[in-house]
Amino acid sequence: MPSLFRFLIVVGLLGGLGYGAVFVLATFVQSKPREMIVTVPQDKFLKPPR
Repeated sequence: MPSLFRFLIVVGLLGGLGYGAVFVLATFVQSKPREMIVTVPQDKFLKPPR
């Protein structure tokens, strides 16, 4: 049983570290909005023939 508790503690700590890393990235990293232009070919608008 002690090895199961040790395993669960290690998995919990790794999960907590992962959650903390994602939280820090989401909180402290600021993204820069920018304009994006995508050219779509005209044949994408045509219906396929039946």
